[in-house]
Amino acid sequence: MEAQLAERDRQIEDLKAQVASLLARVAELEERLRTSSRNSSKPPSRDGPGVKRRSKKPPSGRKPGGQPGHKRTERALVPEEKLRQRVECIPERCDQCNARLVGRDPEPQRHQVTHLPPIEPVTDEYRRHTLQCGACGSSTTGKLPPGVPTGHFGPSVIAVVAVLMGAYRQSKRLVSELLQDLFGLGMSVGAVVGCQDLASSALQAPVAEAQAHVEKQEVKYADETGWREGANRAKAWLWVVLTQAVAVFRIQARRNAEAAKALLGPVKGVLVTDRHGAYGFWPDVLRQFCWAHLQRQFEKISERGGDSERIGKALLEETDRLFHFWHRVRDGTLKRSTFRVYMRTVQKRVEGLLAEGAAIPHGKTSRTCRKLLRRADALWTFVYKEGVEPTNNGGERILRHGVILRKLTHGTHSAKGSRFIERILSVHATLRLQKRNVLAFVRQACEAALAGTPPPSLLPQSARADLDIAA
Repeated sequence: MEAQLAERDRQIEDLKAQVASLLARVAELEERLRTSSRNSSKPPSRDGPGVKRRSKKPPSGRKPGGQPGHKRTERALVPEEKLRQRVECIPERCDQCNARLVGRDPEPQRHQVTHLPPIEPVTDEYRRHTLQCGACGSSTTGKLPPGVPTGHFGPSVIAVVAVLMGAYRQSKRLVSELLQDLFGLGMSVGAVVGCQDLASSALQAPVAEAQAHVEKQEVKYADETGWREGANRAKAWLWVVLTQAVAVFRIQARRNAEAAKALLGPVKGVLVTDRHGAYGFWPDVLRQFCWAHLQRQFEKISERGGDSERIGKALLEETDRLFHFWHRVRDGTLKRSTFRVYMRTVQKRVEGLLAEGAAIPHGKTSRTCRKLLRRADALWTFVYKEGVEPTNNGGERILRHGVILRKLTHGTHSAKGSRFIERILSVHATLRLQKRNVLAFVRQACEAALAGTPPPSLLPQSARADLDIAA
């Protein structure tokens, strides 16, 4: 009987361990099922129909559209010297009594209608004569003038192809069709690839200058997303580093610290990112964790029940309080000195809750809280350093263009294609930040490459002025 009881006790312990393991597995699977854009980095487009979204603010009851008193946006009138024609619309009879009208209105209403003229490509022909030397008998062929491409398309065509592919996310075949439909310009898919390579080469120097500029900035934001590269569409990563006026993209095979160092360069200034380990080499005192990511992590903790639920909800309350204060600072309704005083209480509460969460028996919750406590300096940099945002939303927004491009094109076929994509994305994002014309810039870069002159700069006007003074 003692042997039977011992065997039963052993079986009971085995079953208890098995039940505990199965319960943990069920909890893990249930947590995976609850994963959504609210508690992870998963995009909202992948949320299921049952996911409830947090209401940002209660409905105001106002009708959609412009509200009474809002500033109107009206189209500026084209100057008279640029008009194709001017037609005077003078009424001859009164609409009410049909009496004849005479005279002219000294200030008539101006109604302008804009048209697009038919665009036909302009072709220049260069006749290269070959002459034989009477003295030695050798033949010499005339050279093309400086700045004339050896191919069949000039800088304006190359720039249009590059911008259509990078800024407007068109495939090579669609670019060929667009050129035919819009301009009557026939171009094969192979010629489109050739224009892409020429544009990529022309943009190399401006993007390299932008990269060097970003490395020296005091505040920068970094993020990364998946990419596909090569004939077999191997997994790669599209990285971006962003400052106030310059953004630089880079496609790399890995998502590790070496890739992050290649993008960011030497440690300088404050870096705002999520908690991805690749950025771990950056000192915590110069780091800012994205509070939007932390908010989703706290949401996940609150959905685990028990002590995790209590701690997670309390952390979410402190996060809401943090953003409330920050939005007031951003809107100018709260002084930064007062904000810092308010944040002392928030900081104390958050770190106290993290310490409490690190001691509970739930493995995932305690590990997350311990990791955040170990790197607590990276939670509050935005409080003490002006110009630092508490989130990486700017980096995520600017990366979205590349995400859509990847979904449409399924990535790049070669390293040359990747270099073009990272350069044209850098140019597009940077010039949009500076409100400069993308097509004009790419055309100038192509013209400079053909003429052998310095290319245009992607740097903002202030940075270019500083470089001129230093030179």
